[in-house]
Amino acid sequence: MIKRIAILGSTGSIGTQTLDVVRANPDRFEVYAISGNHNVDLLIAQAREFSPEVVCIADETKYDYIKTALADMPIKVWAGADAIAQMVTFDSIDIVVAAMVGYAGLRPTIEAIQSGKTIALANKETLVVAGELINALAQQYHAPILPVDSEHSAIFQSLVGEDRNEIEKILLTASGGPFRSFTLEQMRTVTAAQALQHPNWDMGAKITIDSASMMNKGFEVIEAKWLFGVPAEKIQVLIHPQSIVHSGVQFRDGAIKAQLGAPDMHLPIQYALTFPERVVSDFPRADLFALQSLTFEQPDLARFPNLQLAYDAIAKGGNMPCVLNAANEVVNLAFREGRCGFLQMSELIAKTMDKVTFISKPTYEDYVATDQETRAITTKLCTI
Repeated sequence: MIKRIAILGSTGSIGTQTLDVVRANPDRFEVYAISGNHNVDLLIAQAREFSPEVVCIADETKYDYIKTALADMPIKVWAGADAIAQMVTFDSIDIVVAAMVGYAGLRPTIEAIQSGKTIALANKETLVVAGELINALAQQYHAPILPVDSEHSAIFQSLVGEDRNEIEKILLTASGGPFRSFTLEQMRTVTAAQALQHPNWDMGAKITIDSASMMNKGFEVIEAKWLFGVPAEKIQVLIHPQSIVHSGVQFRDGAIKAQLGAPDMHLPIQYALTFPERVVSDFPRADLFALQSLTFEQPDLARFPNLQLAYDAIAKGGNMPCVLNAANEVVNLAFREGRCGFLQMSELIAKTMDKVTFISKPTYEDYVATDQETRAITTKLCTI
């Protein structure tokens, strides 16, 4: 039976690789709806290749351009955040691939959950910002959430068949990024161009910067807490430069199960779309003979304080992870645009966390207000 898929963020790194999986499995998947942000020409090319029912562009100024470009095709063309949120509610859609970057992915993911869709979750900010709310909605509307992130997919795969066995520890691996061996002094002068040169993974600009600062790993700790019901103190981050062990689980008897593979996102994407079945693929394989050794290191919180800020946000709870995410989105962009330094990003996030109104039991409306307040405060701090 062919599964119909909606891809939120089809022009990004995860979105384009999801379409690779669809191309490789035309007898299993049909693209029903796609959305993009600014890359309108790629979105048009995807629409022409896959002929979805709906194409939606977040940037409303590009609507006329894409509408004209697809005028000869029987495709609905929509624009704006409201349209993206509505797009995922179609009864015909079986799986929603949530691959939008940042806070913008929260609302359409909530709409998809409330419509009872299976969620292939690549947008980690959804659980970072509103994990408690998302879990409650997923349970209420019987909407399965399958992780797409390579680390969380690895944990998920390690837990298959272990339902009754207690988790002692989650082992969350990190590559260490381009500055793993840099001193603090060296890190004071690194540029965005340097930070965008990830040694192992090909990702979008925002996520690549987050990986370099280890904020991405902090977000993944928060995501793991909500996905797997494990407190933060049982989630251990390990620097693993080879990016072959994608993560694992240690059980109460001391046994460790981990998932290994090439540093490539096609496998976790395909596994989320085909679970519980594993299907044939020609995606890259890990050559363990060529690797010869796998190494692991403790993360240095003095050089990468963002990881500690994430643990602090978890400990505080409430809307604090939402604050962490919004502040990070602002400083990440500021760093890419040359308006703040690499180490300054952590300092600005910490200052913002001290200033934003704390809410211990936030509603969805509180998250929206917190996001707005945080962005205003952090933006002001960036100009001082």
